[in-house]
Amino acid sequence: MKHLRRWVMSLTAAVVTLATIVGLQLSTPAQAPTDLTLEVAGLTVEELADGVYGLIASTDFPPAEPATTAICNASIVIGSDGVLVVDPFHNEALATLLYETVATLTEQPIRYVVNSHYHFDHTGGNPAGDALGYATLGRGPIRDLMLTRNVDSDPNPTPPDVIVNGPGELWLGDRAVQLVEFEGHTGGTDLVVYVPDADVLIMGDLLFTQRLPYAADGNLRVWQATLEQLATAYATATLIPGHGPISDRADFDRLRGYLAYLETLALDWQAQDLSEADAIAQTTIADEYADYLFQGLFSSNLSTAYQQITLGQDDAASIQAYFAHQPPALQAL
Repeated sequence: MKHLRRWVMSLTAAVVTLATIVGLQLSTPAQAPTDLTLEVAGLTVEELADGVYGLIASTDFPPAEPATTAICNASIVIGSDGVLVVDPFHNEALATLLYETVATLTEQPIRYVVNSHYHFDHTGGNPAGDALGYATLGRGPIRDLMLTRNVDSDPNPTPPDVIVNGPGELWLGDRAVQLVEFEGHTGGTDLVVYVPDADVLIMGDLLFTQRLPYAADGNLRVWQATLEQLATAYATATLIPGHGPISDRADFDRLRGYLAYLETLALDWQAQDLSEADAIAQTTIADEYADYLFQGLFSSNLSTAYQQITLGQDDAASIQAYFAHQPPALQAL
C-alpha cells in the first residue's frame, strides 16, 4: 500500500507538473496581461544598498497562476552610467514588468541583462530584452543548453548574445560589477554577480533560501564545496538568492547542511542495500526543513541523492542522462 500511495502521489505530481508547464507557455507576447503589477506577480522590491535592488518572489512551486507569477528572484544594479539586471523571469510580460520597475527607480538606461544560468524560470523573459536591444550575457554552454534542454518549456528560447568564459568585470559608469563562475547547480552555466562597493552578491540558483532546492541538474558534492568557497570568499556580503528571501552567510551553511543531509541519507541507503523505491518510500523530510517552500521537490532531491551518492553516478555524463528524464517543469527550475 505504501508503494501504491507513492505511485498515486507521483502520478498526481506529474499531472500538476504538466499543468504548470502548459501554464508557463501561455504568456506569449500577444497574450501578455495588461494589468500585471508587482503585487499580481508576487514580487516585492527590496533595496539592499544604494542603487542595488532585489525583486523577491513569494510564490510556492508550482504557482497557482504561472503566466503572471514570478517564480525566481530578479536583481537591479544601477550605476552612474547605466543599469544591469539579472534574471528576467520566465516570460516576456514579467520581464517587461522588471524593466518598467527599473524606470521607476532611475533614468539610467539598461545596458546589460545577465542570465545566472540557463534554466527557463530565469531566462524565458529574454525575448523582451532582445526586442529592446539589451545585451544579454551568460556563461559557457548556456546557448546550447537553452536551445536544446529548454525547448519543452520555452516557446521562444532566446539565448545570450555575449558569452562569459572566466571571470569578467563590467562598469556602469563609476560602479564595477564582477561576474564570477562557480559550479554546482546547473551544467556549467552557473554565474554569480558581485557588486563590490555595495558588498551584494547575486547568487542565482546556487542559493535557495527557505525553499528546497532543485538538484537534479547539479552535483551534490560539488555544490557543497562551492557553498563553502562562497561562504569564505563573500563572508560579509548581503545575498540575493535565486529563490527565497534576502539572506546572508548563514544561508550558505543552511543549504550546505541540507545537501549534506541528502548525502547522509543516501550513504545510509547504500549501507542497507535499499532500492531507490524503498529508500524514497521510507524517508520523510527532517523537521528543520519541513516548513520550507517547494516541498514538491523533496522526492526529486531524494532520487538525485540516490543516483549520485548511493549508486555513485555523479560524473557529468550520468547527471546529464538523469536530468534528461526529469519532468520539463522541474527542468525549468
